[in-house]
Parts: sequence; structure tokens; C-alpha cells
Amino acid sequence: MTAQPVLLVVEDDPEMRALLERGLAAEGYDVRAVDNGVDALITARADVIAGAVVDVMLPGMSGFEICRRLREGGESFPVLLLTARDAVRDRVFGLDSGADDYLTKPFDFSELSARLRAMLRRNVGADRMRIAVGNLALDSETLRVTCGESTMQVSPKEFALLRLLALEPGVAVSRPRILEAVWGSVDHIDPNIVDQYISYLRRKLDPLDSGVKIITVRGSGYLLREEA
Repeated sequence: MTAQPVLLVVEDDPEMRALLERGLAAEGYDVRAVDNGVDALITARADVIAGAVVDVMLPGMSGFEICRRLREGGESFPVLLLTARDAVRDRVFGLDSGADDYLTKPFDFSELSARLRAMLRRNVGADRMRIAVGNLALDSETLRVTCGESTMQVSPKEFALLRLLALEPGVAVSRPRILEAVWGSVDHIDPNIVDQYISYLRRKLDPLDSGVKIITVRGSGYLLREEA
């Protein structure tokens, strides 16, 4: 099993921070979200960080300063700066501070996700975005599931759900956790949608020699079990 890449998110706006947390978790990242520069620097030194998304306009310590201090402290993981300012001099200043990329608000989450994938690919290679369980291989960059020479056709939601289960084979994942990670919320979403997507995945796994089976754990949720 491949560990989830750990992402540091530094954003002081609660709504934006929650949006980034949910979206990036659904993309398969292990997110460490903080709202200020001091906590960002502490987290960067306490965890093995794969990459960071840092807002420029922060109270106390700007995103530029955070990036500069990270580089001075020897941290080499890629940093994507977010800002509402689109002036060329701001972009240049950010890159000169040690940032790897720069995205202007408002932005489309799919573009943010693509830029992160590109940064991580350049920095540590795409292998950290792949998971192998049983005879399946899941590629988070292409959202492809393969079994030997066969490709299992899945939707983005199906991929996110299967990936969540594959990250911890043999461990039951609750419906609320699935809803939060895959659909971004437990509110205003029918919990039965989880059962529906589990059914979709089972039908697609059954014809394959996948070496895994999705098991219902009464009162706990679902788990992915590797078959002998």
C-alpha cells in the first residue's frame, strides 16, 4: 500500500480552508490545514510534507515570508501560492521567495489539482500517487484502475471511493467518512448514495481477477479485503 501524500494547506479564511481540505482529501491527499504562518512552519518540520498550498494574504506572516522561511530552513517540497493579486511584480516576488507556482483567486479547483499533480510529479515522481492492492493498481494522476492488462472503467467518484478503501485494506471505513472524503460533505446528501456506488464497484470488480473484495461491515461501513 502506498501512503497518502501529505499536503500542507495554509489559509486563514475558514470557508476556503474547509473547501481546500475537503477537495484535496477527496483527491487522495492527507491534508494538514492551518490558518497562520507559525503553525505552518511547525507543521512543516513535524511532518514529511509532499507539497504545500499557501495563501499570500495571511495575518502576521505573509505567504511570501512563509515560503522564504521554509527555503531558509532547508524545506524543499514544492509550494503553490494563492493570491487575489494578479500583478506581475507580485508573481515575480512570490517565485523569488521560493514558490514553485502561483495561482490567482478565484480559481477552478480542477486547475489547482492539476498544478499540484504537476508539482509533485516534478518533485518526487508520480509513484507516490499510485496504490497497489490485490491485483489492482490505482493511479491518482490519471484516475485509472488497472488489473493486469485490463482497465476497469470508473467514474471520478467511483475512483475516489475505491481509493479511499484501498488506502487501508482490511480496515472498515464509515459512511460519514466516505461521504466527507468522496462527496465533500455529510450534509444534504443521501447516505444511501454510498451503498449505490459500492454496488457499482462490486459489479465492476466481480468479472476481474482483482484479488480484492468489498465487504459490508454491519454498523461500521465498508472495507476492502485482499483475497488469497
